[in-house]
Amino acid sequence: MQNEIEKIKKYVGDDNVQYETVIEVENTDNPDVKTLNLKSGTWSGKEPWFVIDENQKLHTMISIDSINKLINNFKQLQQDNFELKLEKTILQHVPIDYQDVWVVAMDEIKKIAIKKGNEKTLNIDLEKLLRKIKKEHPNLFLNLKDLFANQITQ
Repeated sequence: MQNEIEKIKKYVGDDNVQYETVIEVENTDNPDVKTLNLKSGTWSGKEPWFVIDENQKLHTMISIDSINKLINNFKQLQQDNFELKLEKTILQHVPIDYQDVWVVAMDEIKKIAIKKGNEKTLNIDLEKLLRKIKKEHPNLFLNLKDLFANQITQ
């Protein structure tokens, strides 16, 4: 069990903690009541707490505050990832003014979000969205065909 805890600590970059809290769950005569025994660490120890159940399976316990922080970090990561994908897609379409295209794209995304209601995640085909924007607002993008045609005729 200790080996699994060490692996987890190394994975999350917290392998310097000397006194992690390890709790063992034990059965009692009453099947609805369990006893928690502190195997190592302290009851006020740093999160996560490691819990070994009566079947010798390892679990972790963290506070609601920590769960909220994890969820918020995940949401921010999703937002950052989406924005990077949008940025890449915009740049692949050779915008004249990147910021103008970004604003138009975000307006279109907001319209899609409103149309779909309060869905938690939006699956938007960014390539399709940019083709639509390029068709509706061709002045925002360089037309490479025209650019190369002008160079050939000169």
